[in-house]
Amino acid sequence: MRALILIFLLFPLISLADTYSSRHHDYRVETIASGLDHPWAMTFLPNGDTLITERAGQLRILRDGRLLDDPVSGVPEVAVAGQGGLLDIELHPDFQNNRQIVLSYAHETWDGMTTRVTKARYESGALTDVTPIFTALPRSNTSRHFAGRMAFDAQENLYIAVGDRGEMERAQDLGDDAGGVHRITMAGEPAPNNPPLDDSDVNDTFYTVGNRNIQGMTRHPETGVIWTHEHGPRGGDEVNIIRAGTNYGWPVITHGIGYSGLPISDKTHKEGMAQPLHFWDPSIAPSGMTFYDGDRFPNWQGDLFVGALKFQKVVRLRIRDGAVIEEEDLLSDLNHRIRAVRQGPDEALWVLTDSSNGRVLRITPAQSDEP
Repeated sequence: MRALILIFLLFPLISLADTYSSRHHDYRVETIASGLDHPWAMTFLPNGDTLITERAGQLRILRDGRLLDDPVSGVPEVAVAGQGGLLDIELHPDFQNNRQIVLSYAHETWDGMTTRVTKARYESGALTDVTPIFTALPRSNTSRHFAGRMAFDAQENLYIAVGDRGEMERAQDLGDDAGGVHRITMAGEPAPNNPPLDDSDVNDTFYTVGNRNIQGMTRHPETGVIWTHEHGPRGGDEVNIIRAGTNYGWPVITHGIGYSGLPISDKTHKEGMAQPLHFWDPSIAPSGMTFYDGDRFPNWQGDLFVGALKFQKVVRLRIRDGAVIEEEDLLSDLNHRIRAVRQGPDEALWVLTDSSNGRVLRITPAQSDEP
């Protein structure tokens, strides 16, 4: 008994792993760290550290299974209100040499709030050379639908999701940066080969339009194409493949209805507007996504993993020839809102739970499933 008590005193943040079953793998779930304030995103550094954003505006360091007390210094001022705060973080593809990261967050001035992206140099727990490279305009007084998910493509261009800010008509207004995906260089300029737009009033950073509130974005490990998912209203959460110049239809077409129960549109299809690869009805409130391409779970290779806030689970999707052929729920017994899912450098799946005592979870094969 004394030995058991000593284990918990020495390792208070790491729980004994629980084992679960799925169709293709038995797996273990362990809590690596807890005590995070609504963690939103994470990224893995070459030295083994993990950087984790907290929506309240702090950037935290996880090192050797321990959450360091001191947050990263130099983080830009963040507007924390409603769904806004410090959101996504990504390493530049050449981080090993240039030490650059990008952060997305809610930013506020007297003119209102908006989604902003800033680049910075990270070294030894501090940000320097902090420079905004994208600010969605116009601002507004709403505090929802900032989106903020980001991903780099193979050419080191940055994709940035901007939500409709809760004002649905903005997603079809090309004079408004809301409700779409923007693609820029690290200098903050429109990326080369962005879709041509005839209207000089349209921001040349636009890559797609008609997106409601993208909460998951990832790059396909084989094709390099950017995939997203976005929140619908009541019903109509979507998985989409991001293609240049595509209109994804919100709110002209939707598979959901308004929160009041009244229809938003009488159309689910329209010529010139894309259909989702997959949608959920009822809504699961998806958040965070990743493809798995590691060797630790050979029977999950190529599958897409999507976190869910409302239904408190991770959804595994198997996709073949542009269609979902298998869907499975994982972690639904944990009763935690899932904010982020990523594959770690250890080829495990890493998960963030969304609460005032947010956790870092690590999913590994059960011992019998280790290759």
